[in-house]
Amino acid sequence: MTSVAGFMAALDNLVVTTALPSIRKDLGGALGDLEWTVSAYTLTFAVLLMFGAALGDRFGRRRLFLVGLSVFTGASAAAAMAPGIDSLIAARAVQGVGAAIMMPLTLTLLTAAVPAAKRGMAYGIWGAVNGLAVASGPLIGGSLTEHISWHWIFWLNVPLGLAVLPLARLRLSESFGAGARLDFPGTLLASGGLFGIVYGLVRGPADGWTSAFVLTGLIAGAALLAGFVVHGTRAKNPMLPMRLFRSRAFAGINAASLLMFLGMFGSIFLLSQYMQGVLGYSPTEAGLRMLPWTGMPMLVAPIAGYLSDRIGGRPVVATGLFLQAAGLAYYATVVAADASYASQLPALIISGVGMSLYFAPASNLVMSSVRPQEQGIASGANNALREVGGALGIAVMSSIFSAQGGYATAQSFIDGLRPALVVGASVVALAGIAALLIPAARRTARTETAAEATPAHSLDREAASPETASLKTTTSETAPPENTSPEITSSEAASSEAASSEAASSEAVSTETAPLETASR
Repeated sequence: MTSVAGFMAALDNLVVTTALPSIRKDLGGALGDLEWTVSAYTLTFAVLLMFGAALGDRFGRRRLFLVGLSVFTGASAAAAMAPGIDSLIAARAVQGVGAAIMMPLTLTLLTAAVPAAKRGMAYGIWGAVNGLAVASGPLIGGSLTEHISWHWIFWLNVPLGLAVLPLARLRLSESFGAGARLDFPGTLLASGGLFGIVYGLVRGPADGWTSAFVLTGLIAGAALLAGFVVHGTRAKNPMLPMRLFRSRAFAGINAASLLMFLGMFGSIFLLSQYMQGVLGYSPTEAGLRMLPWTGMPMLVAPIAGYLSDRIGGRPVVATGLFLQAAGLAYYATVVAADASYASQLPALIISGVGMSLYFAPASNLVMSSVRPQEQGIASGANNALREVGGALGIAVMSSIFSAQGGYATAQSFIDGLRPALVVGASVVALAGIAALLIPAARRTARTETAAEATPAHSLDREAASPETASLKTTTSETAPPENTSPEITSSEAASSEAASSEAASSEAVSTETAPLETASR
């Protein structure tokens, strides 16, 4: 049941991409409207993710899971029946709210329902299902759009949701968390700031960068985000404690994650339209042709996981990011109105391998960059930043596309796509540099001695904990930060277990006994 719910939330990240040309044809709307059909979901998902976990801890995890699933299912039906582009965007935003409540609780409920000895297998199945959703999103979206209608990319969620709701009500046990924290000021500051920034970036090309609304959005958004940083520094229990960024490892992997998703999501958004609008591929053909990129983690992740265990996550992640950047840069050199698929294939394969090398060790780098009691909030923050990076990437790269080209002709689309891909490659290369700032892996004698001295009953308790399990599957990447922190709450553990679906597949394949990056929320 939790795997199906996770599949639905993960699928809706990329399932829309191959349906965008058909949505634009049926509902109209400019490029900015298409951006919002994707960003409305990712933004609300990102900023409410940790808040949703805290709600589950306070009011009951099963109860809030059912609420989130109901909201997501209802919003999916509303999106399918949307009469215009504005109502579709509104429904997508409500979908994101439902996913933010539902997704952090999926593995929390799974952990409570499965005996400790069988959790490794359960996590592996959960991650594989979510990884399948990410890899097959463009293909499923394209097939439904071509053979039935784009409306069915949303109708698909409705029978799944209606089937899971009564089963979850009957089969899942209720549980609560102690000391759940609801950071209303932090949530409002982050939501308002990100909306202002994205609004300004989306409207800038159409309204002009000096227009009152655009400048107001950008300036107010920046001010609210600055307030969020101050709040995270001074508040007693902030949604994202800024002290975590004192760790070079934590700051490095989070910067790399945000920049990587910025370049990757923006590129997929434009390339899916390029394949259909310029090259003339059907939605299904476009989804199939993107599989060497989006589906590669299912094949390469085991190798990446092995390398990460042998040499540490830092060189694997950095190599993956530089390969992803090289793939996008290569793509920029071959895009043309009559480009053959053979000319595009090397770029797709290189990008897919790079993305796989990044995903596999990323969550272990996050988890090992902080103390065990901080893992929940650290992982939740990392996955929220990934979603934010995706929304910003679509806005930034679409602005570049609009400034240099447009939809008027095939050549005009190429003129806008090429510089956007160059910028995307540059951003991902910066992510690779950020990854190099992560301290190199090291195995200290102190750690080994402490492990040997740990009593057996203490080890048993740690083995039963999904937070510590993820650390036991990899060599510690960094020494723990020196700062102390309050005890982790259940809401932080929930966000730790429900990491972003984009990376779920690779970690489930690479370490079956550990929660995935998706699981790390």
